[in-house]
Amino acid sequence: MLDFNTLETIVFSILTLFMVGGSLVMITSKQTIFSAFGFLLAMIALGGMFALLNNRFLSIAQIMVSVGAIVILSMLTILTVNAKEENMPEEKNKFILISISAIIVSPFTFLLYKALTTLPEHFTKMQTINSKVIGSLLFSEWVLPFEILSILLMSAMLGAIIIAKDKLKGENS
Repeated sequence: MLDFNTLETIVFSILTLFMVGGSLVMITSKQTIFSAFGFLLAMIALGGMFALLNNRFLSIAQIMVSVGAIVILSMLTILTVNAKEENMPEEKNKFILISISAIIVSPFTFLLYKALTTLPEHFTKMQTINSKVIGSLLFSEWVLPFEILSILLMSAMLGAIIIAKDKLKGENS
């Protein structure tokens, strides 16, 4: 039977591999959609790291904001901008790759589940900041950077759509 420290080290190592691997795919990939998938993998691994630190708020916020909003929005923008057949990746052995991915992720999922179910008994004595304190700080002292970030993301998406529409007008003329 694995003790908690060994299990935590294994899950941390796997999350680190996913984070480094996702970052490398994001940087080295020539297809933008694969770069977005690499970013997705790195952000999910970061959310897992926050979960290992028993910070549920940051873990859920990381998954919701980075994965749920930024990555999905980027993927939708990429897919609408590059909606040509020659920009689509070749899907030669996709069912084999899906099966291999499922086999690789299954033990990780089990270890993460095991680590997260044993976390409360090991960290009950630690003091943590709850989501109420973070929410009040975010919407009082940090409201300007929060709004600037949202405006920056919205303008980047709007710029990508405008550039894509200009390219489409040029091709149709």
